[in-house]
Amino acid sequence: MEKQRSFHWAWVILGVCFFNLFINYSIRLGYGVILPEMIQDLGLSRTAGGSIYNAYLLCYICVAPFTGYVTDRLGARRVITLCVFILGCGVLLMGTTHRLWTACLFFALVGLGATGMWTPVITVVQRWFSPRKRGLALGIMSPGYGLGFATIGLVFPSIVHHFSWRYAWYFLGTGALIMVLANALLLRSDPEKAGYRPWGDKAVSTVYGHTATATGRVPISAVLKAPAFWFIGLSYFCVAYGLYAITTFMVDYAKTQVGMPMDRASLLATVHGLSQVVGVLTILPLSDYLGRKKTILLSNAVITACLAGILFTRSHPGLLFALVAVLAVFYGVTFPIYGACAGDYFPKTVMGTVIGAWTPCYGLGAILSHWVTGFLRDVTGVYDHAFAVGVIMALASVVLVAFLRKDTVLDPPSP
Repeated sequence: MEKQRSFHWAWVILGVCFFNLFINYSIRLGYGVILPEMIQDLGLSRTAGGSIYNAYLLCYICVAPFTGYVTDRLGARRVITLCVFILGCGVLLMGTTHRLWTACLFFALVGLGATGMWTPVITVVQRWFSPRKRGLALGIMSPGYGLGFATIGLVFPSIVHHFSWRYAWYFLGTGALIMVLANALLLRSDPEKAGYRPWGDKAVSTVYGHTATATGRVPISAVLKAPAFWFIGLSYFCVAYGLYAITTFMVDYAKTQVGMPMDRASLLATVHGLSQVVGVLTILPLSDYLGRKKTILLSNAVITACLAGILFTRSHPGLLFALVAVLAVFYGVTFPIYGACAGDYFPKTVMGTVIGAWTPCYGLGAILSHWVTGFLRDVTGVYDHAFAVGVIMALASVVLVAFLRKDTVLDPPSP
């Protein structure tokens, strides 16, 4: 029976998950902030610095599908608590490293822990909120990753001034270990087992003839046979490619090809970060009314248009800033909105599995984009060809989602 209380535990879940993202992305994105001091002190090259981060990514995309599957079987509380403990230990060890191989090993350990900081987090939030309220919930939670990045950028210079780059890892690791206690005490994997209904709804849904109840199981084979799984996953791959083709290289593009001074070119990153927060606070809640498919179509179409516009703005720096700002609004929306599709198109008993299975689509899209974009830039001396490929991939992401039909997806039930 649902507990009759004025305060719903879903908001505690949302708060804990917000801070999980805050800590995780302070670490994940903060690596780029700590990197210059770290490699200078250790005498490493930038290629070595990239190898350290690749160790993280490789571990992350290989393990994430299994983390999602285990989340559906053991519950998000156990998985997140264990993973944030691994994350904290790996980050603390990063502060002790003196060699490249140990840095790669320790950051790979961080990547292992980070697998519990997205798929299980977004899964448990979707389980505690109704389909018509998930966009709102994800919109409230998602600024955690942008604010985490902003915070480490602000406090890191002070840490280096008073201590050293190693203490940045120590502080972040300590924050992660504090979250171990918060997750263990406050998280609940399933609202029904905790005596609640998802906030705002009370629905039971089906997919391909299989009923999704609090205890029912849907065969993985049924998920893999679903056209929606592949259309959404491939679209996720394509849009990730398109986005990373510009966001990773936009400062270098503005400096070397557009001709901006470095201090002005670097402002693109600030504009990008602030605009992301705007997107998750507005577009994600709007998706509750438009529907996830229409929102992705709108978002990816705008992303495609912005990427195409950037390709032709070499002599218009002001327009470049405007296009990056609009692009970033929808960039911030992309990852949670694709994750929300798992809750809308598949039963809750396999949400973690589905989100985890889609994670390599995003990761491989980003990795391939970095390699191809860098290669084409080195070969041609300009970013034009690389950005053109990004536009084509982003457009493909729109087409793939457009192929989703009502008879091939799980329609979200009415509240």
